Amino acid sequence: MHNVKVLWGAILALSIGVIVLLSLYLSDTGLGKKPEAGGRSGDTPADGHIVARITGREITQGELTEMLTKHYGAEMLNQMLDRETLRLEAKEQGVDIGEAEISRELKRMQQGYENEQNFYDSMKEQLGMSKEDVKEDVLYKLLLEKLATHDVEIADDRITKYIQGHPEEFKQTSQIHLHKMVVSTLDQAKKATAAYRGGESFTTLARDRSLDDSGSQGGDLGWMEEDDPFQPAEIMKAARKLGVGQLSAPVKTAGGYALILITEKRMNTGPDEAAIRESVRKQLALQEAPPLNDYLLSLRQKWKATIADPGLNPNS
Repeated sequence: MHNVKVLWGAILALSIGVIVLLSLYLSDTGLGKKPEAGGRSGDTPADGHIVARITGREITQGELTEMLTKHYGAEMLNQMLDRETLRLEAKEQGVDIGEAEISRELKRMQQGYENEQNFYDSMKEQLGMSKEDVKEDVLYKLLLEKLATHDVEIADDRITKYIQGHPEEFKQTSQIHLHKMVVSTLDQAKKATAAYRGGESFTTLARDRSLDDSGSQGGDLGWMEEDDPFQPAEIMKAARKLGVGQLSAPVKTAGGYALILITEKRMNTGPDEAAIRESVRKQLALQEAPPLNDYLLSLRQKWKATIADPGLNPNS
């Protein structure tokens, strides 16, 4: 599915931060530089290693590191401190995050994507995140939530009451494999409909006639939730009325008239009762716990985390 859609602002911070760390590491160790012709790899200080050239100008590792640190260093340093305090607190409290917990959270995040690989491809393409980066981010997110709610007790009957009072949150949802073409006028939409009824494939029609960006893919939008918020509401409303293999009537949109076709449907596999109850327990506990930012600040104070460089301290 093409809706990424957003994970957390922290993911973007992490992807930038990885670059910062790598640059600083290369700068400090001298790794990543190639020896000059006739010289040895240790002849040039790491900061002077040339990373790019443009007419009349060379850009060094030191300049790159300085700019990265200036713009993103404070953000990354704060993230490093937060993660280290979480690690220390988790060790003291005897709290950890298991692989099963990480897998459940990753599966929850992947809902609405065509498959697992599509999810990770989207993370890589849009946020620069590798599979390992995403997994690490999830680990610390879950660790923060578990520590913040460690001492919060939620009674079983309260969990049951919440589930019974919010059935819409736990209903099984479905996905559709949607195809779309958009033409300028109602008359063009009717002609395309007639051509489809006459045996011409939707893929060919969309490729030849559609004004939508998906036309080059034959109008194939991939798998998506039936209530996908990234498609126009009028499109999804029409899609929910269609069966597999049914072509819609022309749908008026901001870009013209759309014809949509559903080629497949499938039900999402929902979590089991135990997972639902644990999710609700965490949700209710987070409502009673201190705000997560306040909790992180308290951990920094407890573990005496300080920023020694005023240039990397936004509060200095």
